Amino acid sequence: MRFSITCRDGEARTGILQLAHGEVNTPVFMPVGTNGTVKALTTGDLKEIGFEIILSNTYHLYLRPGEEIVKKSGGLHKFINWDRNILTDSGGFQIYSLSALRKINIDGAVFQSHIDGSRHFLSPEKTVAIQTALGSDIQMQLDYCSPWGASRREAEIALDITSNWLRRTKFTWEKALNEGYNGDLFSIVQGNFFPDLREKSANICVESGTPGIAIGGLSVGEPQQLYYETLAAAAAMLPMEKPRYVMGIGTPDYILNAIEHGIDMFDCVSLTREARNGRVYTHKGPFALKKTENASDFSPIDKECACKVCKEYSRAYLRHLFKTKEILYSMLASYHNLYFINELLTGCRNAINEKRFLEYKKQFLSRYRGGEENEK
Repeated sequence: MRFSITCRDGEARTGILQLAHGEVNTPVFMPVGTNGTVKALTTGDLKEIGFEIILSNTYHLYLRPGEEIVKKSGGLHKFINWDRNILTDSGGFQIYSLSALRKINIDGAVFQSHIDGSRHFLSPEKTVAIQTALGSDIQMQLDYCSPWGASRREAEIALDITSNWLRRTKFTWEKALNEGYNGDLFSIVQGNFFPDLREKSANICVESGTPGIAIGGLSVGEPQQLYYETLAAAAAMLPMEKPRYVMGIGTPDYILNAIEHGIDMFDCVSLTREARNGRVYTHKGPFALKKTENASDFSPIDKECACKVCKEYSRAYLRHLFKTKEILYSMLASYHNLYFINELLTGCRNAINEKRFLEYKKQFLSRYRGGEENEK
């Protein structure tokens, strides 16, 4: 992987990631295709919107259909008909979220499948093997995310395990490279909300020499201001020349704040999940389509949006589809929300290149937070 910074505006920066399946312009949002599909959208839709990289989930693909089936198909790119880049997470967050179904120690994580209750074991070595079989362009280390409110001792244990897992992950990844694999590896900063533990973890990640570094363990229930402070401090500890990724962030205010602190990559399921549940995004704020006032509103979701949904369909029609549980609703609303977030990132890149990012951020959020559509 090659990463070149093309412009800086304060800490915010634009760049180009050179990966096995083409260039990725940063800052970038990655739609989440948990099971090898971004829900309700085709890969053609994603290309039409302009995405250059998507995310898939190691844990879920390991359980179904299994990495060997994907490998036999020619790898995940061929399996899902996507010829651009794919980042796969390690399954660490799923292990975190399935706290009632797993046990973690230095060797790895024993967990029960959320599908059928069967028992499985994930180790750093196994997650590299799975992601290598999938053919990921970027794979993530297996990490142990401690929850908001964890004690210092719990956070220290989680960090020690994550650091051990990183060493083993990097060794196994380097072995895979020698055997012909051509994907890259990102380490993950943990440490909960203890500043010295965050610094320790960041130093370990930097010293590991992985091509990129992610900041994990955020947006897990902590107050927003603490999130902002922790992110800013962690970002400042990372080397300028490497891509920085904040995991699980998808709303405009969080993304814009992170870009201001030099973050390059984002992902989140919220855009498509909220779309399926009737919540859509506009430049004047998000709102719920299902509300009665939209029943006879024949305007588009967002008059400023150039996506095909806003050009061709009204709020009234989309509300009708939602209320009648038509599959087409999820397809159209998901398309719009992802188009909206991709346009936001495009606007950020343009603003950074023109040295006006802070102005762009201020103007966007002023309208977005105070807009007339907000939660209409």
